[in-house]
Amino acid sequence: MTQDPRLALLRAALDTAERGWHVFPLRPDTKRPALHGEKTCTRTGPCATGHRKWEQRATTDPNRIRAAWSRAPFNVGIATGPSGLVVVDLDTPEHKGSSDAPDGAATFGALCERAGHPVPDTYRTRTASGGTHLYFTAPDGVRLPNTAGTVADAVDTRAWGGYVVAAGSTTPAGRYEALSGSVAVALPAWLHTVLQPAPARPAGPLRLPAIDGSRVAVAALEAECAVVAAAPDGLRNTTLNRSAFKVGRFVAWGDLRRHVAEEAFQAAGEAVGLTAAECRTTIRSALDSSLRTARPREAA
Repeated sequence: MTQDPRLALLRAALDTAERGWHVFPLRPDTKRPALHGEKTCTRTGPCATGHRKWEQRATTDPNRIRAAWSRAPFNVGIATGPSGLVVVDLDTPEHKGSSDAPDGAATFGALCERAGHPVPDTYRTRTASGGTHLYFTAPDGVRLPNTAGTVADAVDTRAWGGYVVAAGSTTPAGRYEALSGSVAVALPAWLHTVLQPAPARPAGPLRLPAIDGSRVAVAALEAECAVVAAAPDGLRNTTLNRSAFKVGRFVAWGDLRRHVAEEAFQAAGEAVGLTAAECRTTIRSALDSSLRTARPREAA
């Protein structure tokens, strides 16, 4: 007889919580949290003292888990930060929508080899899209952030502020399944070094590299770099992304070489206190997006 999906997912949630990992419900057959948002919060129950987000409400309490999963066949989310986890997300080329995209597993294997270690034998799952999640325990007293592209292309991480979908959950793309490794091992020291946020450097005077290009393109680049250099704390990365996207049209039109724009924005971003890795990732993404969507010069 086929098992009731609700009972199977409840069992998955309880098994996950038994590992000491904090879980919360995801909407059935999706990866989206099933908890209410701040705008619709009634400030009652768990939110009586203020709205509590999914990371704050994630739990290991079996009674709370049973009560939640009694209402619907929720998928299982794991709040990585409260669980003391760092999960490495290895994407496949298909997940990126291109056969030419990097393979996360191959890239991570090469990074481990370069560090002089084999790929760690740790708890891992296969995602619904065919990727892989590697689970590691975070160092005590350390709050690592999520990353996207900081380690390498197609290698992301989830820690504080992030979550992953637990084994046993299903989406239309497939099922999340445990592959191997009964326990999560400690985060490798070399990977911790890569993920550790660099101390913010004090903002200094903006010194741009030599710039060549059309007069209009150079003026636009210098103006946008000045905007980045004046960005307030908390909006620096967003400002860098927006400014690089704006200048991307000049690269698309051939008025400015891409490496010139990249070097200038890299200097502006680092001068305002962003890390070199943050700058590279944001600039590359913004310019790629701008080049794909740039309108012809005559239509601009």
